[in-house]
Amino acid sequence: MPAPQNTFKAALKRGDMQYGCWAGFADPYATEILATANFDWLVIDGEHAPNDLRTIMHQLQILDGKHSEGVVRLPIGNDWLIKQALDVGAQTLLIPMVETAEQARDLVRACRYPPEGIRGSGAALARASRFSDIPDYIQTANDQICLLVQVETRKGVENLDAILDVDGVDGVFIGPSDLAADLGYPGQSGHEAVRNVIKDGIAAIAASDKAAGILAVDHGVAAEYRDWGAQFLAVGIDVVMLAKAARDTMAQWKG
Repeated sequence: MPAPQNTFKAALKRGDMQYGCWAGFADPYATEILATANFDWLVIDGEHAPNDLRTIMHQLQILDGKHSEGVVRLPIGNDWLIKQALDVGAQTLLIPMVETAEQARDLVRACRYPPEGIRGSGAALARASRFSDIPDYIQTANDQICLLVQVETRKGVENLDAILDVDGVDGVFIGPSDLAADLGYPGQSGHEAVRNVIKDGIAAIAASDKAAGILAVDHGVAAEYRDWGAQFLAVGIDVVMLAKAARDTMAQWKG
């Protein structure tokens, strides 16, 4: 029996449009609610949300059998963090602040079992192998891991072509907020200079064999990113959705 098929990775390879949402509550109950909306992918955020390994695992557990693929964003691309996330069942990782092809190659190796990589092969203990119930897990897992890298600095943009040449990277995600700040326009991802860099970046990714990704909570901006060539597009953030709905409701009654 092989490792489970990563349907999100397969969809990216087919060129299918994939709409997603950020899951920032760090709680499986909230993530289960999001899954009822049938987003194609949900980011279980370990960078800016209060997730740890157990909360990540619990959210992956409730997404089993759901339409939504759990995309785990780690705080940093350390090989031991990657190993732990994969062992608890993540098949798609989103790694922030990737600036060079060398970094990208190291991430690919961290995601793969030897001889292609350095991932520790203690799969007998891992939820990913269903605790040794998938006899061919180690032999087949590499092909089902989807690696998405975030390019969100001037240096990353300068090295984008080299990053796109790295085998084993499945998609490149442009981070508008960090990119705007690094370009000298903090909090202004809609500035014309930033938009031009984003547009050129998405075009370069879309012209490669990688998928282009990005986040926008404004539907008009998201549609623009889609038209520029974004293939995996996050169109919402759960905590922002709740906050806005709550504030709008109270404003209506106070008014």
